[in-house]
Amino acid sequence: MSLEAQHALQLLEERGETLAVAESLTGGLVAAAVTAAPGASTAFRGSVTAYATELKARLLGVDTALLRARGAVDPEVARQMAEGVRRELGAEWGVATTGVAGPEPQDGRPVGTVYIAVAGPGGGKSAALRLNGDRTDIRMESVRRVLGLLIGELGGHGRAQDTEQNGET
Repeated sequence: MSLEAQHALQLLEERGETLAVAESLTGGLVAAAVTAAPGASTAFRGSVTAYATELKARLLGVDTALLRARGAVDPEVARQMAEGVRRELGAEWGVATTGVAGPEPQDGRPVGTVYIAVAGPGGGKSAALRLNGDRTDIRMESVRRVLGLLIGELGGHGRAQDTEQNGET
């Protein structure tokens, strides 16, 4: 069980607020980390794993012109995914992950390029990450970082600053 997920849920419960998750490169790992924590149902609304680009538009409301112009691996796409899942699932908070876990580059972006975002009642925040390691390392570190970003936005001093990371904590 993820310490970040436990901490995020604790903060959400203290505030009486809820969370929804939109995932691409992490393929459900953020939702799995959150739901592994006992009592997750008090704050977790649900998730959308929009791996295919067109689903980001259809299910989460990401602007199709943006997706055509920049591709799915983009900081604004991450921001719109977080806002979209928040809106569509009726949560106070939404988090999102999009990026390239490998083994090949995507949309002209190198492996390890990841964008994460949080959207909440007062706005949101996103972060660009450049992660090293294999596919599993990149995906797991993306989970930790998006939950850290959420914790920071909830006032719990998370960690999700722009950085280069080897997938080790």
